[in-house]
Amino acid sequence: MKVQGDSVTGSTKLVTDKATIRATSDPGNSFIDNMITLIGTATRQRTPNEVALAVLLSGLTLVFLIISAVIFPMARILGITINIIMLLVLLIALMPTTIGALLPAIGVSAINKISEFNIIAKSGRAVENAGDIDTIILDKTGTVTIGEREAVKFYPNTGVDYNDFVRMCAISSLEDMTKEGISIVNLAKKEGVSITAGDLGEHEFIPFSAETKFSGVKIGNSEILKGSLKSLKAKFSLGDTFIEALCKEISMRGGTAIPVVQNGKFTGVIELNDLLKPGVKERLESIKSMNIKTIMCTGDDEVTAEFIAREAGIDEFVANVTPMDKYNVVIGEKEKQLMVAMVGDGTNDAPALANADVGLAMNNGTPAAKEAANMVDLDNDPTKLLDIIFIGKQILITRGALTAFSIANDISKYFVIIPAIFFIFPSLDYLNILGLSNPLLAITSALIFNTAIIVVLIPLAIRGVRFVPSGISDLLKRNLLLYGLGGVIVPFIFIKLIYVLLSVAGVVW
Repeated sequence: MKVQGDSVTGSTKLVTDKATIRATSDPGNSFIDNMITLIGTATRQRTPNEVALAVLLSGLTLVFLIISAVIFPMARILGITINIIMLLVLLIALMPTTIGALLPAIGVSAINKISEFNIIAKSGRAVENAGDIDTIILDKTGTVTIGEREAVKFYPNTGVDYNDFVRMCAISSLEDMTKEGISIVNLAKKEGVSITAGDLGEHEFIPFSAETKFSGVKIGNSEILKGSLKSLKAKFSLGDTFIEALCKEISMRGGTAIPVVQNGKFTGVIELNDLLKPGVKERLESIKSMNIKTIMCTGDDEVTAEFIAREAGIDEFVANVTPMDKYNVVIGEKEKQLMVAMVGDGTNDAPALANADVGLAMNNGTPAAKEAANMVDLDNDPTKLLDIIFIGKQILITRGALTAFSIANDISKYFVIIPAIFFIFPSLDYLNILGLSNPLLAITSALIFNTAIIVVLIPLAIRGVRFVPSGISDLLKRNLLLYGLGGVIVPFIFIKLIYVLLSVAGVVW
């Protein structure tokens, strides 16, 4: 059979009949080639948080280098002799080595935490990005919905007994091994109607075909068929306003209507629906409470897309999309300076997954989707994105808290090392808050603390700072009070303690 007016792609799977296909794309310009090009040219830019942290650390490093470099010539001008080793110690102690050493631990922690949810993250950066997400883009089929149509309700025609109609539906679908056919038989069993092949006696199964667009069974002179309204009307020259109105109503709410005909008369309609995945609606409500916008992309028409979006509680939808449209939606959101997450499972989702800041692919998805994404969910549950966002926010808060502690740390070390370098000036004694009389011992104590604090903070970096959903201002106050102020006080206490211990141990220069 040759299909006129239809098109196929390299990822199309033919499940019934046969088709004659003529290649119309030149080599290098096919659907798959275009997908490969879009994925191959994709680049994930650094997030605003990453840029800000890099600028901060670079700026601090530059400032400390300038300070250390200026002290020596200034001392020569003033006729002061300064030990060059002390300047090196000053540079080592003041450089942002603490946060620099802890960042890899935070990244490892991100990957470990996400693996507890049965998700494979290809980098810690992917998890950190999730904490900044502004927009989530979801593919419909297989992501928001189960992706397989199931029978949900039987509608008998006027004058037809409900149980008789359910029995007709079960009989017509008994040997229909499609997922839709199996679901019809299962729904009939739930309604108390169970049919076996032995109950039918001698019969002939009529399989579905692309030409007829219906299937059913023939038992003696009786024939029961189910299929598309248009094909059944054409075959039997039927017209039934009730059935036609019912089919239109089902379509308007996003379902698929399957009329049933017995011996040339409409007996009712079976409603099929691509059901929402369990828990999707509740989790999406939680995501919206965090002021994160949700967008659903689907190849379905406007009516179906609107119904599914409304049922799932999704903010916006884009219908009749192509792979390029999904890609453009991602790019469009990123051009608004928003952080974008994309959830998908198909080859046509791959370009969008590759360009999103967070790309979450389902494990039952295509290899192209899993390769393009920077996370893969082994349980095929798109609602896990909420868990990923929470972990991402925890990672960001941990990084911010440790950065605040690291910078505050350096302030304390100023009051230890600067007085030690200029100990010959009594006028600078007011800076010697800790009263450290031996300059070399004071600097040694600062260096020991500088090394030990990194080891002490690694478990915190791996465990993470506890995340409590709250406003940005509240989180900032908490970080500044606990880790900022703590970063100033803790070094004073422990450097003094180390100094006393070294003095008691008789370490004197």
